[in-house]
Amino acid sequence: MTPRSSNHNRPEPASVRFRPETSVSVAPKTVPILEVRDLHVAVGENEILDGMNLSVHLGEVHAVMGPNGSGKSTFTNVVAGRPGYTITKGDILFEGESILGMFPDERARKGIFLALQYPVELPGIRNREFLRTALEALREARGETKLAVREFNKFLEEKAKAMDFDPDLMKRNVNEGFSGGEKKRNEILQMSVLDPKLALLDETDSGLDIDALQVVAKGVNEFRGPDKAIVLVTHYQRILNYIKPDYVHVLIDGRIVRSGGSGLAQELEAQGYEWLREPAEESAESVGATARPS
Repeated sequence: MTPRSSNHNRPEPASVRFRPETSVSVAPKTVPILEVRDLHVAVGENEILDGMNLSVHLGEVHAVMGPNGSGKSTFTNVVAGRPGYTITKGDILFEGESILGMFPDERARKGIFLALQYPVELPGIRNREFLRTALEALREARGETKLAVREFNKFLEEKAKAMDFDPDLMKRNVNEGFSGGEKKRNEILQMSVLDPKLALLDETDSGLDIDALQVVAKGVNEFRGPDKAIVLVTHYQRILNYIKPDYVHVLIDGRIVRSGGSGLAQELEAQGYEWLREPAEESAESVGATARPS
């Protein structure tokens, strides 16, 4: 998320094999913060997403569930602009504007945040300096003034305390030597500090014991609000006991095949995913272009 002075040596975002249609302007109150339209994504010759549709508005929490290999992580990575994917059809709109041609840091400046399923270690980059540099870049993009060092330190200490985050970890390199739970807490701390409009949480609950899960869930619930949107990717219903979603979507074979309220997650916990595989095509058509339950 750090500012860049030129585009030289920058990894390209997901490549696009077509030119998406120009987005039509809509009244601001009706524009979803995130709209995924008939999205087809491939890695090499393998198609991962096969016509995914999703619409997310401010103030909403959406849970995307599905079995392994269904395309959940591909979806979040492509929205965030991670390279290595090819978009063969469809579009991704953020606040009514196509973002397919934007680099990851450009998307971050607009307000998109991705908490990784497997947080990476950044040797040589102190956690505190990473957060300060990223926040400065975002504040500049928002037209806000830079925080003084003392202001930032106080701000960060308050955020870390709320996340029950060991202050000593701020002095260490990003995620280097962190436990799995500490890495996941660090991701949610980053989200809290950077204050995005749209948070994509890719299996934030994986590998967490019950205590760490509750801390992470508390951080997410404190973040949610009328001017934020959250898309939470998970395999299991467990985290949804602590973060109640407004909508639950089931992704199978690259398409959303069923959408519903929070009760759908409990059905999946009881029955698994197999009962949705056979009627997948019929269900995918019934949820329509926005994948929002009627």
